[in-house]
Amino acid sequence: MARINVGDKFPNLTVNTTFQTGTTLHQLCAGKKTVIWVLRYIGCTVCHYDVQIAANRYSELTDKGAQVLFVMQSDQAHLAADYAQGALPFEIVSDPEMKFYEALEIKPADSMDALLGDRKEALMAKGAKAKEMGFVHGDYEGNEQQLPAMFIVAADGTVEYAKYAENIVDLPDFDEVLTLV
Repeated sequence: MARINVGDKFPNLTVNTTFQTGTTLHQLCAGKKTVIWVLRYIGCTVCHYDVQIAANRYSELTDKGAQVLFVMQSDQAHLAADYAQGALPFEIVSDPEMKFYEALEIKPADSMDALLGDRKEALMAKGAKAKEMGFVHGDYEGNEQQLPAMFIVAADGTVEYAKYAENIVDLPDFDEVLTLV
């Protein structure tokens, strides 16, 4: 496959979620506008923070007729250890083999310095907010240098927004996501 651009149809990949195996993206999106938020892994403090903020504020997204789907390198066991079935109002795709990342060409950074880019202060601020919520770094999974991405997909599967991050904090925050949907 190739990088996804605005106007493309989002591919219907077969994926596993925390508690399901062999489902498809079209089944998970269920004909609704969907924010597909691609992060590293659940043990990553700022990734865990993003998931929790989305869970805490999820009704703001559904009020706009949208939903969210996270994609992480975490295996099902790590995700289930952090979130019991039904604890989140959305699904997390479990992709330890990184097939989703490969199919959409979501590349890792060339180095840890490149992962941070020129946004070290922004990462430290986000990390401090995560720490205030009680998050600490967990197990390392997948590629530590994995860059994030975000896609907003219309109900008909057309990509309305595509962002391949240039560093670890180069994605819209939840408030910006609300304006994008």
